[in-house]
Amino acid sequence: YSYYTLKNYLPIRNFASSASCLDAVGFCLFLKTYLEMEDIPADFCQRLFRYFQHKEQDESSTNPESLFCRLAYLRVGASPAHLGSCNTIKPCNIFAFSDVVFLQDVSCYFSVLEEGQPQEKLEFTFKLYDKDGNGLLDSSEVDRIISQMMRAADYLGWDVTELRPVLKDMMCAIDVDASGTVTLEEWLKGGMNNIPLLVLLGLKMAERDGQHIWRLKHFNKPTYCCVCESMLLGIGKQGLCCTCCKYTVHNQCANKNPEPCARTFVKSKQEIGKATHDWIKADCNSTKCQVCFKKIKTLAGKWCVWCQEMRHDDCVIPGVPKCDCGPLKDHILPPWAIYSVSKEEDTKLLNVTPDGHILQISPVPDTHPLLVFVNPKSGGNQGQRVLRKFQGLLNPRILQLNVRVQDFGVWGRRHDKAELKVCPPVAVLPLGTGNDMARCLRWGGGYEGAELTEILKEIEASEVIPLDRWSFQVIPNNPQEVEDPVPYEIINNYFSIGVDASIAHRFHSMREKHPQRFNSRMKNKLMYLEFATSESISASCKKLIDCLEIECCGSPLKLNNRSLEGIAILNIPSIHGGSNLWGESKKPDSPSEGRRSEVITDPEILKTVTQEISDKRFEVVGLEGAIEMGQIYTRMKNAGHRLAQTSQITIRTKKAMPMQIDGEPWMQPPCTVSVTQNKIWGLIYQTLCRILTKTVLKLSKKKCTYAK
Repeated sequence: YSYYTLKNYLPIRNFASSASCLDAVGFCLFLKTYLEMEDIPADFCQRLFRYFQHKEQDESSTNPESLFCRLAYLRVGASPAHLGSCNTIKPCNIFAFSDVVFLQDVSCYFSVLEEGQPQEKLEFTFKLYDKDGNGLLDSSEVDRIISQMMRAADYLGWDVTELRPVLKDMMCAIDVDASGTVTLEEWLKGGMNNIPLLVLLGLKMAERDGQHIWRLKHFNKPTYCCVCESMLLGIGKQGLCCTCCKYTVHNQCANKNPEPCARTFVKSKQEIGKATHDWIKADCNSTKCQVCFKKIKTLAGKWCVWCQEMRHDDCVIPGVPKCDCGPLKDHILPPWAIYSVSKEEDTKLLNVTPDGHILQISPVPDTHPLLVFVNPKSGGNQGQRVLRKFQGLLNPRILQLNVRVQDFGVWGRRHDKAELKVCPPVAVLPLGTGNDMARCLRWGGGYEGAELTEILKEIEASEVIPLDRWSFQVIPNNPQEVEDPVPYEIINNYFSIGVDASIAHRFHSMREKHPQRFNSRMKNKLMYLEFATSESISASCKKLIDCLEIECCGSPLKLNNRSLEGIAILNIPSIHGGSNLWGESKKPDSPSEGRRSEVITDPEILKTVTQEISDKRFEVVGLEGAIEMGQIYTRMKNAGHRLAQTSQITIRTKKAMPMQIDGEPWMQPPCTVSVTQNKIWGLIYQTLCRILTKTVLKLSKKKCTYAK
């Protein structure tokens, strides 16, 4: 079995060996085993048990949605104390009798909602109901599996009135010989050819070129099916929409041979460089045809996925004119630039598609294709939505290329690990909570759903600037002592030890334990405020200077007569979500000779030292505590305590202390920390468009002639 099957099947097998039905006590024991938790509220177990019973008297006392939301929280590690209580219950026609429930039905329902591959889920459900192990299911057992899938779809917000006939058609297709029994091979073949069922089971990626990447969607305006050309009706999620080409269908129409999705590569070298349109049937919403300039009626036109042109069906002439990839041509790697080769031509097999194609690149001159990285957890899990938007704007084919890189959420360490021949520049879309790199590069403090096409245009107009990067090494005093893993070996933004790292470590630990509480940027900031308040009271890093020694380029850094709770090493002028700990510098009375020295610790000279991200220096700042951090963040105080500017630092700690690199915290036992210049300089994009646009708009509103 795969990991998914083992994780779900073994608890079932252990219980099924003794009984196929569970009473209330056995059901509670099963939940503890399945969820791998001991402390589950008895009230929750009882209400969930009643949910799986067919009793009319429970109609007003159970709410399945709240129950399974709480079950999902338990599955990701939430504390039982935060589950609350359920107020309403609604019956579910799950096969149960008297005061027991069927173990298979409960497990099948849960497995559909679990993470995993569709084929693994289908195989798991088959083995679950094949109790005698003869490799056959009768029609009643298959009906029971379908019933649990229907209820899972209802919980996920599907329009089950459309899903029911789809699954019935699947049943007819599975039992081709009408024998009344289904083999595992028949079950898998029928399920893997049923598109709505695959979407329900969690299929997220296309396995072959031209296959749609479907997702269930709610449409806010009248939308029509591209197969049967009738309107998609319903209150919830009315149909399926392809993430890449925006092709829309009813659930039941997805299996009726819809038009293929846009290609992402060409099959032979003869097609390289032939820039042809990929026309997809679409609801053009009365848009004007770009050939005859007349309005396009509903479902009477097509649009090109790459250049986004819209035309009448009759105005589409194959190959005339050539596709120029439209306004985003500088960012798109078109399909005629990616081609398939044989195994003899590419023995490394680095880029192999799921259906066996080996791909290579033929670069398009004067373009800079984007390679997009997404952190789905950043900023309240916005990453998945951003990824879907980019799959519709750019070529969704994922390749390792020597191209411009755009990284979302956490600014990356990709330059080192990707082993690229060149160092591609990076643009940052601020999805996270802090977004310090994005702030100092003028990309903003947080992504609020702006049009990605506008952001891509800003990337074209932005300039490339170098960024200092620093090697980070930790040598523990006792190598045998158990310690948290050090997250990174490179510092891009900052490194800190003490009070702010303690707050970040508490936040990180809580998010790992209860991820459902951290689903928005605002909630994350409120959590940070809560931990900062508790840290200011507890002062866990008090008398920090007694617990460490600092050397800058071999010279001891004197911290006498300073009451510090934190030390920060800054490579950029932003930390803690927008705080400038270094602050503004005074203009020197005369050119300072000390500015050129390798290390500066003189307090008077430090007052005139400015902070730059490419001067081969970093700044060392001291913090008095969480209250001072708050004062700097709210601009009530200009800066922290300037301690030094240097190009190398060594910190020796005498006890376990919290540390963080670029917002990733950990608890570090006594050790020696060394920070030195890294040989690789990062290249990043700094935008001017957004700031200049806002300035011009502000000046025009005031009717100021300075805009000239």
